[in-house]
Amino acid sequence: MRCAIRLRLRDTRSKIHRGDHAFKSRKPVWFPDLGGIDVLCLASGGGQQGPILAAAGARVTVLDNSPRQLEQDRLVAERHALLLVTVEGDMADLSMFSEQSFDLIVHPVSNVFVPDVRPVWEEAFRVLRRGGVLLAGFSNPVTYLFDYDLADRSGILQVKYALPYSDLTSLPAEEKQRYIEAGTPLEFSHTLEDQIGGQLDAGFLLTGFFEDAYPEDENDLLTNYMPTFIATRATKPYHKTQEDDLV
Repeated sequence: MRCAIRLRLRDTRSKIHRGDHAFKSRKPVWFPDLGGIDVLCLASGGGQQGPILAAAGARVTVLDNSPRQLEQDRLVAERHALLLVTVEGDMADLSMFSEQSFDLIVHPVSNVFVPDVRPVWEEAFRVLRRGGVLLAGFSNPVTYLFDYDLADRSGILQVKYALPYSDLTSLPAEEKQRYIEAGTPLEFSHTLEDQIGGQLDAGFLLTGFFEDAYPEDENDLLTNYMPTFIATRATKPYHKTQEDDLV
């Protein structure tokens, strides 16, 4: 399965300026007051979240490992006279940022592209200020069980892969080589223990949770049976805890 979903924000500036900015219209998850705060859009290139948050008054930094995706952010920002910073880098290595650099981190569905998600949470915790918020979206790992080629051909959902899934180890060698030669990003599923437990182990406090799915017009077969995505809201405690010393 090639993941194309992103954590969705309403994309009109007028709605943002009146505080109506949610991940999903029928399941709102509210941001902090965005005026003048420092926001990191983590692995979030593509000209979507970053420019929207900049339009709402935040000081935005967009980090992504794709120069092409970052170029989209710059183009949108220039078109609408918005200020934002783009940084090319690895979501699991934020060493270019000092500790407690940001008030809000927005991390859309993108950690399917790292083999180990725990360093992502640990680095996010390090660069987030105390009292700051991490908004994250990720794929429900169950979505990686199925043979999507068969589903596309026949409309049948058939279990094919063991979890956690990895393009490196789950695909036949020939198919994996085709992905590599085509420059297709490799994907990795992660356990809920690593996605949710990993945030808790990094020191975050989980304060919000909802499940999401493809919109009806996407005609996604699995969405007929279950939500396929998860969004979490987590905060970094104001006071240092004993667990912080272990991070």
